[in-house]
Amino acid sequence: MLSNNIYQETKIPTQWERAWQNFRTNSLAVFGFWCLLLLICLTLVAPWLTPYDAVSQVGELLMPPSWDPSGHVEFFFGTDDLGRDILSRLLMGTRLTFGYAILIALCSGVIGIAIGVMAGMSRGLKSSFLNHLLDTVLSIPSLLLAIIVVAYMGPGEYSILLAIWLALIPRFIRAVYTAVHNEVEKDYIIAARLDGANDFYLLYNSILPNILTVLTNEFTRAISIAILDIAALGFLGLGAQTPLPEWGAMVGDSIELIYLAPWTVTLPGLAITFSVLVVNLVGEGLRQAINAGID
Repeated sequence: MLSNNIYQETKIPTQWERAWQNFRTNSLAVFGFWCLLLLICLTLVAPWLTPYDAVSQVGELLMPPSWDPSGHVEFFFGTDDLGRDILSRLLMGTRLTFGYAILIALCSGVIGIAIGVMAGMSRGLKSSFLNHLLDTVLSIPSLLLAIIVVAYMGPGEYSILLAIWLALIPRFIRAVYTAVHNEVEKDYIIAARLDGANDFYLLYNSILPNILTVLTNEFTRAISIAILDIAALGFLGLGAQTPLPEWGAMVGDSIELIYLAPWTVTLPGLAITFSVLVVNLVGEGLRQAINAGID
């Protein structure tokens, strides 16, 4: 329909709309995004997708995958040395490795961002003390911190979740504290304070939108670290205990079969690699899209 208004208004996209448009143009990021959604869906509906019980003996011992001439289509990824279906164990393992990693990253992010923002907005002795304390904590690798906590509390599924959660919180605090502290010192924040803007207004409208890149990087790194730490502790026997189908524990339980039945080791290893790769693809795509949207 023709319009009698010759002065058409131009809609200026918001920062989020510009970021989404830039994200959609990145083919690798979009591919990683759909793969990430697939992993999340598998995590949510894994119990209804598994063809067999993940901890029960349901087939012959060390049956090869279905694409092997001696394999069978009923056990698509084959079976392990106890006759358990590997496909069912991998699907259930998404909850114990990938699902718990996302949960830990979200929980540590909420607490770390809140403390980091409060520390970054403050000045004086409190800010300086927190800065030096975090430098000391971050000098210790997260996996070593997790091992120390597990050694104190004992091995187990919930022990490693608590250990990794405690190890990730200082990383969020340090990154957010540095970003907020640097942003507060900029001229536009000082000018806004002189105009009467309070801390909450500055934080919500000026500081947080300008540190979205830092938050995206930290969430991506936290999820990747959590996946690798959960798998590493499971491999060492400090995490999920047998017969739970955690990916790292599956690799550790079958490491002696790498030459006799390589699929029992390579398939969980590929699952760990794929999940970390997908998270990093999405995180890098979001970082580039947000930076382009800001520019």
